[in-house]
Amino acid sequence: MATIGDVAREAGVSRSTASYALSGKRPISEEVRRRVLAAAEALAYTPNAGARALATSQTKVLGLLAQFHEDEFAPAMMQYILGVTDTARDLGYDTLLVTEADGARALRRITDSRMVDGVVLMNIAQEDSRLPILRAAPQPGALVGLPGDCSGLDVFDLDFEEAGRVMVDHLHRLGHRELILISQPEHVVERGGAYVWRLRDAALERARQRGVTLHAVYGESRQPAVGRLLNGLLDAYPAATGLLINNEAAAAALPSVTYARGLRVPEDLSVIGRYSAEFAATFSLPYSFIESAPDRLGSMAVRQLVRRVESPAARNEPFVVRFISPELVSFGSTAPPRPR
Repeated sequence: MATIGDVAREAGVSRSTASYALSGKRPISEEVRRRVLAAAEALAYTPNAGARALATSQTKVLGLLAQFHEDEFAPAMMQYILGVTDTARDLGYDTLLVTEADGARALRRITDSRMVDGVVLMNIAQEDSRLPILRAAPQPGALVGLPGDCSGLDVFDLDFEEAGRVMVDHLHRLGHRELILISQPEHVVERGGAYVWRLRDAALERARQRGVTLHAVYGESRQPAVGRLLNGLLDAYPAATGLLINNEAAAAALPSVTYARGLRVPEDLSVIGRYSAEFAATFSLPYSFIESAPDRLGSMAVRQLVRRVESPAARNEPFVVRFISPELVSFGSTAPPRPR
């Protein structure tokens, strides 16, 4: 394995000059920098992470704590993870993905050992046991998801309350007066997944204000249970003319259910989902949707985290709580209800 000394000899410069040319820590002439880069490429040189950490007090690694729960839809979770890892890579950082069930213990381990320069947390609960540990850690942290207490951390999330209101308002303007809302499984709520009740409660309140009957139910996360649930709801509420879906598994299962029942969207049933454009493309979903923007949220969290890692001044800036405003992407799956 080539060393920095090998690169320096190949380029005809000192070790320190080669190091500065590769790190950008000090100004180096363009001609020398090109020679060093060419030597590094020719020798397939890779900086030693341990030596770099000793020299700079940085590992160039970000920790990402995320879990794949059985009652949540794994493909949707992957969208958030990719938003973090792709941006970290673009900024020159590797990502240490930690999926240990005891998130608090895992977080303490990677921060106490200085394995990472900063941490991104996902699967945020209303009362999250990891947050006191992250606030006390020497590394900065960022959350993708809104906890009950945002103090001492940078927080990024979709405005789920406004998303619920947008969904109801859109169908109300078209003339719908009875709707069904399918949320994530109830276990997600019991675990503290506040985003579920944030959208649900806001949608129920807006429906009440608009004089709309909204049947709000918790969904399932896997087949065949999710298919049975969809069929059961359509049987139980035959007068409902619109379906709001805050559950990726239900959205993915809906096309086969409507096809089997001979239902046409939007002629017989208007549909609005809440997921990402990439998710819609992956499952060929033909429904209008609120863009959940997982890649953008992950990118925002990482960029803010790296700012705090790399800039002493940024470490002392006020913490931020930023929401992405919901965007309704139309796929033509909503229309005025037909007289019944």
